[in-house]
Amino acid sequence: MSDAPRRPLYAIDTNVFMDWQARYYPTDVFASLPARVDALIAEHRFLAPELVHEELSKVGTAEISAWAVAHPEIWVPTSDLLAVTLTIQNRFPGLRDPKAEYDEADAFVIALAQLRDGIVVTQETSAAEKRNPKRSHFIPDVCRELGLPCISLLGLMRRESWRF
Repeated sequence: MSDAPRRPLYAIDTNVFMDWQARYYPTDVFASLPARVDALIAEHRFLAPELVHEELSKVGTAEISAWAVAHPEIWVPTSDLLAVTLTIQNRFPGLRDPKAEYDEADAFVIALAQLRDGIVVTQETSAAEKRNPKRSHFIPDVCRELGLPCISLLGLMRRESWRF
């Protein structure tokens, strides 16, 4: 048995891809970030529900959509997550946005982390940190109540000791 710390699996929310590639960590500045993410992918530690892929195809940039298509190995099928997702949605109905135009991936991301003993990675903040929250629960709220670790993309970078 090894004394090395367990290398965590990361369950990635849609907004992480948006912030990484389109907002705060663009690859023209963070040139080594794609290679570091690729290394996590190669270790099967960077995963997201298929529904995140669907969201990216609707709200993502052309570059993000192309990246998503080029990385089919990270997308976990909806059917693998559905039972746990429904349990989460039933327990936390305030997680769903009643005005959403399409299915939301939030509960699926949480279910993935719960099923695979992983860490949720999201850029969301809790309802208590928002001025006028649209709903009663956001990913960090549910993770806290379920006892799941929840970090931001910057938190992932720090956990992995990445330096740029």
